[in-house]
Amino acid sequence: MRLLVTGGAGFIGSNFVRRIVDGTFSGIGQVTVLDKLTYAGTLKNLEMLPENSFEFIRGDISDPGLVSDLVKRNDAIVNFAAESHVDRSITGARDFIETNILGVQNLLAAALTNEVKTFVQISTDEVYGTIPKGSWDEDFPLLPNSPYSASKASADLICRSYHRTFGMDVRVTRCSNNYGPYQFPEKIIPLFITNLIEDKKVPLYGKGLNVRDWLHVDDHCQGIFAVLTSGKPGTIYNIGGGRELTNRELTDLILRKFSRDESSIEYVADRLGHDLRYSVSHEKITRELGYQPKIQFEEGLEQTIEWYKNNESWWRPLKK
Repeated sequence: MRLLVTGGAGFIGSNFVRRIVDGTFSGIGQVTVLDKLTYAGTLKNLEMLPENSFEFIRGDISDPGLVSDLVKRNDAIVNFAAESHVDRSITGARDFIETNILGVQNLLAAALTNEVKTFVQISTDEVYGTIPKGSWDEDFPLLPNSPYSASKASADLICRSYHRTFGMDVRVTRCSNNYGPYQFPEKIIPLFITNLIEDKKVPLYGKGLNVRDWLHVDDHCQGIFAVLTSGKPGTIYNIGGGRELTNRELTDLILRKFSRDESSIEYVADRLGHDLRYSVSHEKITRELGYQPKIQFEEGLEQTIEWYKNNESWWRPLKK
């Protein structure tokens, strides 16, 4: 299989590429990475890979000519490319609309024209909105509450339309909150870890009562690979980690790892439209494709903290 990975220099995409190159995911003969290298995408995420193990192209998924040229050389596409930070979407939504909606439509159009076999769209549990109890399955309605999640929900619907209208093999994954090495230090776990390394306080929204399900990036990628290789056309798959924590509980876990207490917390004004709770059921992908998260949260968090401690040269320039 010749695979085009868009957004492959970002946090999740680069991890997926590394797992192909190191042989964890087999059956991929050629990998091409397309990435715009915006603030959250960096070639540092891929620099440890062997030379000539993949092809890198710097470019935008919204560029029709470039995308068409790349798509015609590949059998399948996994689209990680996205603007992905909720706070940034609140202060300026245009980039999210252009990349997450128009860019995805451009990819789909090129895939249709060039008869790409499989298109996997990487989405998020945030498209469902918020849920006070229970967990979402894939049939829940989409009720996004931020410009970011609205743009991702729009892309999901466009993907569905290309399957229903044109018969394209389009598959969508919706994941819970990811964590792990190489995550840009604006997200809560790397932000809190790096702040504590720098002897700074950690900024906690509101009272810290928002609940998230946590998924290690390695587990997420094995779920994506299962969908790419064994999923059904036109199907949506939730990928969850199975560990729900309030943000305050998460904060306390991280503080204990650094032998800090509540005095290291700085409570800040809550985010506009902050969803209270996310929770996805991953029963479907487990039942149909055999997916199960393998990394226990405490183990993964410990490994993540050690990675940031040992890789200050990676995150300090990004944080500045």
